[in-house]
Amino acid sequence: MNNSRLFKKSLLAVTIASASFATTQATAAGFQLNSQSATGLGRAFAGDAVIADNASVMSRNPAAMSLFDRTELSLGVNVINSEVDIKGTTYTNPSYSRSVDDIQNDATSVVPNIFIAHPINDKFAVGFGAYSNFGTTNEFDSNWGAGTGTVIQSPLGTTVAPGADAFGGTTNVSSINLLLAASYRINDQWSIGAGLDIIHGEGELKRDTTMNVITTQDGQTFTPAGQTTQNLMDVDASGWGVGFNLGAVYELNENNRFGLSYHYSPEIEASGTVSYQGNANIGDLKMPLPSRAEFSGYHRIEDTKFAVHYSIQYISWSDFDALVTTDGTNIKDYKWQDTFHYSIGGTYYINQNWEARIGYMFDEGVQDQLTSVSVPDSDRQWFSAGASYHFNADQSLDLGFTYLVGEDVAVVDTINGGAAAGGLTLNTTTKATAMLFGVQYTHRF
Repeated sequence: MNNSRLFKKSLLAVTIASASFATTQATAAGFQLNSQSATGLGRAFAGDAVIADNASVMSRNPAAMSLFDRTELSLGVNVINSEVDIKGTTYTNPSYSRSVDDIQNDATSVVPNIFIAHPINDKFAVGFGAYSNFGTTNEFDSNWGAGTGTVIQSPLGTTVAPGADAFGGTTNVSSINLLLAASYRINDQWSIGAGLDIIHGEGELKRDTTMNVITTQDGQTFTPAGQTTQNLMDVDASGWGVGFNLGAVYELNENNRFGLSYHYSPEIEASGTVSYQGNANIGDLKMPLPSRAEFSGYHRIEDTKFAVHYSIQYISWSDFDALVTTDGTNIKDYKWQDTFHYSIGGTYYINQNWEARIGYMFDEGVQDQLTSVSVPDSDRQWFSAGASYHFNADQSLDLGFTYLVGEDVAVVDTINGGAAAGGLTLNTTTKATAMLFGVQYTHRF
């Protein structure tokens, strides 16, 4: 019975950890979403902390609202089609090793946004935004890895070794960021800004395992007694957090400007129902979100229709070192590393009605020594293109597209220290790709 209880506790912990607020989608490293605007999507978000072609810029740098001379309303939606290939999988417990079928996890997510920026006078501007910075959705087929585990019943007790399906299951996590921002123009060159980020996150996490039941007596193994399906996890949790952001813009002249911003992200305590074989409460989950700093530049080539722009963003993913509960229980170590992403793009102002843009981003992966099949993270490359059509001076429509491709990653995922320590080990290879589509409408008053 001791072995059974040990497996249950370890599996519960890892199930929560591998699912809670962790991405399996290919949108950005870790569980960050880059989906604030269609214009940004069309240039791989190069220069997005300073270009200010619509009100969505406040999500990257509140100081850039000082570049508007009229009220702007932007409404948009990004659609994310992602694909994760999981292949060459081997599941190992202390007694045996088995191969698991290859699988492809597909998901489609719709991420809306709304922003409004309002200049009060030639010095002050205020703004409001609603969008998502973090989220994921992932669902393994219920047959994947089913039956690879065992329940061995003997006069000496019962030993439970959950199957490979314990590493899969269903994960649906979403968040919304409510932004209240303001900017102040100091002089013709300098502007500053600040804002509050009110973040709500919620998650649905489910884990089941189907195991073969084997009965033994006096050292003799009898015919397997069939299979049993055990519910390992059924979670519905949510929470709120408050962060802030600061920014600055420097305008060298009308064709050259720079932006710098910093976003402090809070630690969210997610509370709700956590059910595991009748155990319904293991405490609230403390989930630290990473902070970000970004530098952007924009340069329109004089007497031409071309502009170049670029961004460097730093993300403090080492903040997501471990997932713990409010009572101090360490659920799982992640030990993610701080990362950067680098993007460069160009805009061609075709005429007074049309603009075209392209962009490229290199996005560093967050994982270092620890890997997980539920977080198929790697370095990613973004290839982006987009366009804007101005109906008139007051209305415009923006379109953006990105093809995003990750790398093959060899993953070693473990429960209770892995098979060598009496636990479970999953060896596999993952690769994530995605296509992102964005559309946005802007009205100027």
